[in-house]
Amino acid sequence: MTPETLERPRYDAEAFRKARSGRNIALGLGLVAFVVVVFLVTVIRMGANAAPHF
Repeated sequence: MTPETLERPRYDAEAFRKARSGRNIALGLGLVAFVVVVFLVTVIRMGANAAPHF
């Protein structure tokens, strides 16, 4: 096949935008969940260490 006879596939820009938006939302929620877990673990560990001093 020569390059002239090859037809480029058609891409749906709206589908790509929607998929990218979904990935961005999932990534954002994952990052927020990670920050919350790290914060909670830090607070719990600091609280456990501070309790004997009071």
